Amino acid sequence: MIHRGICAALVILAAGAPATAQTTAAQAAQSPAGTTFLSRFAFHVGMEHLSSPDPRFVWDAHWGGDLDLVDYGRGAVTFTAVYQTILGDEFREFDPNQGNCTLEGAASVRARPVEMALVFHHVSRHLSDRPKRFPVDWNMLGARVRTGLTHGRTEIQSRLDLLSAVQKSFVDYRWELDGDARAQIRLTPRLAAVGLGGVRVVGVDGSRARGNQYGWRADGGIRLEGGAAALELFVAGERRIDPYQLEFSTATWFTTGFRLLSR
Repeated sequence: MIHRGICAALVILAAGAPATAQTTAAQAAQSPAGTTFLSRFAFHVGMEHLSSPDPRFVWDAHWGGDLDLVDYGRGAVTFTAVYQTILGDEFREFDPNQGNCTLEGAASVRARPVEMALVFHHVSRHLSDRPKRFPVDWNMLGARVRTGLTHGRTEIQSRLDLLSAVQKSFVDYRWELDGDARAQIRLTPRLAAVGLGGVRVVGVDGSRARGNQYGWRADGGIRLEGGAAALELFVAGERRIDPYQLEFSTATWFTTGFRLLSR
């Protein structure tokens, strides 16, 4: 409970003021004059309905944000916090059964149009309204590369992470390769078509009698721009690695949902 309270407090700190949670590579490459503190803030809130036959997986809700603590012109130190809740309908119509916390710190160097970063990545997974006495968590350290381009009304952003486990509890993860690309095509000043594709590969240590794990996600929809925030409505397909933290498996489903992003 204490660990979850700390996670919630950190997410509140990282998601309590307006900006955009999906910073473009072009924005990241803009170097302010000199060193600035708390130079950029972003948040997002999202929820999607899962078309899964498993009653534990009906809704996936998440919220969080990221904050540039220090921007030193050639890069920035960034803190990110995201909290995810998985809801089913086992015991009641909206039955939260998971609360998962992701915390991340990164220090980057910009070399236009690329930004490279050293990343510390922490995930802890918790059950809601169900007993669990042991931890399920891991820490990873590695590198991130981001870039982007804009051509006419089209903007493309991409990211690639390569991380190695430095601590783990219960899971068999050794390393992770995680990447995605996001495209946005401006249709009108307030409307855009958006799409995202991503892959995740997790290397394992063999302790759970399985090989390396593979996941993916693809979604597409529309983006509506408001004065202070943007709303995205989408449909998606996903293959998720270890969707339930006490089981070692994968699940594939289709989803429909929304994302509310600060601008």
